[in-house]
Amino acid sequence: MAKMTKSQIMTALSEESGMSKKEMIEFWEKFMALVYRETKENGEFTLPGLGKVVKQHRKARKGRNPMTGEEIDIPAKIVLKFRIAKAAKDEIL
Repeated sequence: MAKMTKSQIMTALSEESGMSKKEMIEFWEKFMALVYRETKENGEFTLPGLGKVVKQHRKARKGRNPMTGEEIDIPAKIVLKFRIAKAAKDEIL
């Protein structure tokens, strides 16, 4: 089975909820803006039953250039991670 496109997801959600596709797209965009804003401000956003979006600081570290084997410095940076909830793992797996 192929992956669902955004349009297919919006169609499926609108059919399940009884909302129009246009209303569902507007809802989805507002929901995503909420997720982005809260994660940026608070460092995480929990989607109950699915998981958590987490903003995490990664320390500077040493690495190796795979082509030359030369040691390089990798700078510190902020990364995003998604941690799957146990309920989602249990349901899917």
